[in-house]
Amino acid sequence: MEGTTRLAAEAPPRPFALPDFRRLWAVGLVVFIVRWLEMLAVSIFVWQATHSAFLVTMMGMLRILPMGLFGAPLGVLAERVEARTSLVIVVLASLVTSAALAALSFAGALAVWHLALASFVNGIAWAADNPVRRMMIGQVVGPERMGQAMSFDVGSNNASRMLGPTVSGLLFAAVGIEGTFVVSVLLYGGALLAAVTLRYRSGRAAAGGEGVLARIGEGLRAVRQSPRLRGTLVVTILFNIFGWPFTALVPVVAQDRFALGPEATGLLASMDGVGAFAGALLMAWLARPRWYARAYVGGLALYLAMVSGFALAPGPVAAGAALLLVGFGQSGFSIMQATLVYLLSPPEVRTRVLGLLSVCIGIGPVGFLAMGLLADRLGATATCAITGIAGLLALALTAPLWRAILALGEDTKT
Repeated sequence: MEGTTRLAAEAPPRPFALPDFRRLWAVGLVVFIVRWLEMLAVSIFVWQATHSAFLVTMMGMLRILPMGLFGAPLGVLAERVEARTSLVIVVLASLVTSAALAALSFAGALAVWHLALASFVNGIAWAADNPVRRMMIGQVVGPERMGQAMSFDVGSNNASRMLGPTVSGLLFAAVGIEGTFVVSVLLYGGALLAAVTLRYRSGRAAAGGEGVLARIGEGLRAVRQSPRLRGTLVVTILFNIFGWPFTALVPVVAQDRFALGPEATGLLASMDGVGAFAGALLMAWLARPRWYARAYVGGLALYLAMVSGFALAPGPVAAGAALLLVGFGQSGFSIMQATLVYLLSPPEVRTRVLGLLSVCIGIGPVGFLAMGLLADRLGATATCAITGIAGLLALALTAPLWRAILALGEDTKT
């Protein structure tokens, strides 16, 4: 009994018992909500203005592109700039961007190119999430609670996917796209307050004589020396080429194939968020380190299968059911993505490897570009069906590259 009491006393506190985790979680929640609010509203606006599935997917591509361009340098710069300061700058830049779009909307001057530019700017902020905010989460909660903390963090993303599109569709139908941007500004104000009141300070790495490229090279060497890290990044690349871009076409399929209005389109687009939220709750309850890799790879396989299932569904109800399973699969993948990279990276280069993770996510524009071109030629529905099948085939063919995630054991202790 005495030993049990001592172990309980020594156990690390649960994430929500830590005030700084609550603040970091709140910032992430706002970023996630605004992302889904604006993505659906932008997709509807661009589709109604141009009727081009290619341009709709380009809006999603521009949000991902900065990860590929700036992910690695941001991972290095995150070591040189105090983390809370970086987070405040990121949130403030996003707030100003949404405020500018709101002003243009109210003036009746909003154009597609404004949305394209804003998507790119917001993508830069998103690229900073892995090396800044999620690195801070790991430092605040510790390695022992990182899996659980990421379950809560990704769970909030999934909750926002459940509510964001529905609210966005209702706002768009009621007051137009300007209502979405006004809500975004208000939400970013709350996130800014949470970021400013963080107590955690990261300090700054000594400048030394190494340049940015040399420090990126150290992160690359750490990946080359770890078969499990390499495998984790390969699976990330597959998701962002064959999986994630499909989300840009959901509003197009809803309006073009099922003839749904903005409210129903938002409801359908939120279904994967419902499944992902349920999956995140299950992962937070049941996930153990030995299951992390299986949840990661298996989640991607389920996601890709249900992308094709969504496209082949005979009606909106069946399509919504497929999206529920899409979200369930993504919950396992998303939670374990940053968790595996954090736990498998050497602590001295962890921020840089998280920056490289952003680069792998940033490969997504390849998928967005391919899906956009294919959708304009074959239609959004056929494109989704083809992409899901192609993704499963790519996952099978690259098994020699990612099998090490499973083959080398399931311990993820640092």
